[in-house]
Formats: sequence, structure tokens, C-alpha cells
Amino acid sequence: MTPEPNDAIEAAVFRRLLAHLDSRKDVQNIELMNLASFCRNCLSKWYRSEAEARGVEVTYDDARELVYGMPYSDWKAKFQREATAEELAAFEAQKK
Repeated sequence: MTPEPNDAIEAAVFRRLLAHLDSRKDVQNIELMNLASFCRNCLSKWYRSEAEARGVEVTYDDARELVYGMPYSDWKAKFQREATAEELAAFEAQKK
């Protein structure tokens, strides 16, 4: 497989992942972190890092808006709930 088609496939997969996450706003970042060790914020940071590695300036807020589909403050107000004690304990245990 040549790099060009592979890049196009990877870009399409990334867009599909974002669409899937957008359709599952009920899934909290802490749940993603506990299950898969990454979340929407991680994707935002990875996006920003890869953009900067290619000489493209992207702010963290801009990257989060791309991943969340809206400004992060809006998403947080509409969809984020407080993490439970169990979720926080699992998150802390995972870091060890």
C-alpha cells in the first residue's frame, strides 16, 4: 500500500472515530480513560502535536473543538457529569 491511499484511509478512520464519539456523548472521558487509556482530550493533544510536527499551528482549544464538535466549555456544560468515586479510584489505580 502506498502512503497516499494509506493517509486517506487513516484520515477517514479518524473522521469515523470522531463521528462515533460524537454519537456517544453519554460515554464520559473518565470511562474512556479507565477502559482504553485515552479519551477525547488525548485525541485533541495528539492532533495538536501532529499538526505542530508538520509546521501547522493549532491551539489546544481548536483541537478540542475539532474532536468534541463544539467548544469544549459547551460540551462540558451539556454532557459532562461528575466522575464517581469508583471511576476516580479506577483512574488512580490505572496510573500506577
